[in-house]
Amino acid sequence: MKKEEIELQVKAIIDKMRPFLISDGGDLEFVKLEDNIVYVKLSGACQNCSLIDVTLKDGIEEMITNEIPEIKEVRNIDEENI
Repeated sequence: MKKEEIELQVKAIIDKMRPFLISDGGDLEFVKLEDNIVYVKLSGACQNCSLIDVTLKDGIEEMITNEIPEIKEVRNIDEENI
């Protein structure tokens, strides 16, 4: 599958997850896809949440990697690291 197709699939999955995060005061934004690693930005209540790693790895990453096997990992980045 081409990078553009993977990126579209990732964005569609993120769009499905966003309402759940928004309802808890957080948000999720796709930043980039590089070397089969998805970079996202968790914001709002998610930024300071003690469960951010659980949300990222057991929720977001698991959903994305289950649907798109090419994806190796999902990483949260802050604006300085883009």
